[in-house]
Amino acid sequence: FDAELPTYESILEMMGEHGTPSLVKAQASKDATMAHFILKNYKTGKLFIHYNGAFHSDYYEGIGWYLKRQSPTLNYSTISTVTQADITKLNAEHIGKADFILVIDEDVTTTY
Repeated sequence: FDAELPTYESILEMMGEHGTPSLVKAQASKDATMAHFILKNYKTGKLFIHYNGAFHSDYYEGIGWYLKRQSPTLNYSTISTVTQADITKLNAEHIGKADFILVIDEDVTTTY
């Protein structure tokens, strides 16, 4: 567990007074568990798809951090979505977030 991963630090920042180290540890526990079961069920040479929320894999942290620690030679790709006013060019803040980034117009209705 590395509490200094930027994603984990951003969770504390985003949660303000409600964010505690226990919250980050809970997130890390979920990430480690998902990585464990991905590796347990992955078969060499076969496609394996795992769906998760962005905070679990953006910037190759979370699940990816645990995958690389347990299986350094594993190749994987990530997909993320972002919302922007201008969908013709990826905003600088999103560069490097994932291998594939779906850019959604910020005016599209969300359901969350």
